[in-house]
Amino acid sequence: MNRLDGKVAFLSGAARGIGGATAKLMAQAGAKVAIGDLLDERGRQTAKEIEAAGGQALYVSLDVTSEASWAAAMDATVKKFGKLDVLVNNAGIFNGKGVEEASLDEWNRLVAVNLTGVVLGTRAALPHLKESGPKSEHGSAIVNLASIAGLVGSQLDPLYSLTKGGVTLFTKSTALEFGRKGYKIRVNSIHPGLIETDMGQQTFAMRARQQGTNDTEKARQTTLTLHPIGRLGVADDIAKGIVFLASDDAGFMTGAGLVVDGGWTAH
Repeated sequence: MNRLDGKVAFLSGAARGIGGATAKLMAQAGAKVAIGDLLDERGRQTAKEIEAAGGQALYVSLDVTSEASWAAAMDATVKKFGKLDVLVNNAGIFNGKGVEEASLDEWNRLVAVNLTGVVLGTRAALPHLKESGPKSEHGSAIVNLASIAGLVGSQLDPLYSLTKGGVTLFTKSTALEFGRKGYKIRVNSIHPGLIETDMGQQTFAMRARQQGTNDTEKARQTTLTLHPIGRLGVADDIAKGIVFLASDDAGFMTGAGLVVDGGWTAH
């Protein structure tokens, strides 16, 4: 189940966190993985760990806001592995500021990474995914990292929510566009809740500041109460969902959003 034997996957922002966990899990499932990130040392280490475990991996330096950087990353991936079957648009940043607090530069940076990065990644990977899609029974696949903040309102993070809402609808719209054009490319999104990663820790710190304290543990416990499942998520929880969406087990899914949030949005 959820096997990726013979597949080649490219993941942006995959040096650590959810992306890093997904790259490792994809390699365990049989895929050859290319990792793109700006954290060169961490990214190379993740690739080495995959190779030490018997997988095949490539690290490439990637600025998701640069069209030229995406083109170079795709060229390196195809040169190394011969094709591309799966794109995971994982790279993203969190701001945590309200409409009145965020500067225009902060907003532009949020858009550049969380929205423009997804568009550029999709455009760069598209020729390769179009080529590989017809060679597979269920086609090639794109998985976009959205968020539960892209499904429901966020009183604390309206700007971040706006970008992730954009990713949610971009996913549905490209699924429809590629279907209309006859491309065998499935496009789905995954919607994590608050996950215990470096970004998750940034969120706890931001929540504490919003409450006028430095008590990140209190912010963590407050967040925990919003999870009916009784715990916070970890990177592997999301990685398993991404691997599923990338695999043929999700062969009848496109334009869908997979919510992995411990029950947060059930409220």
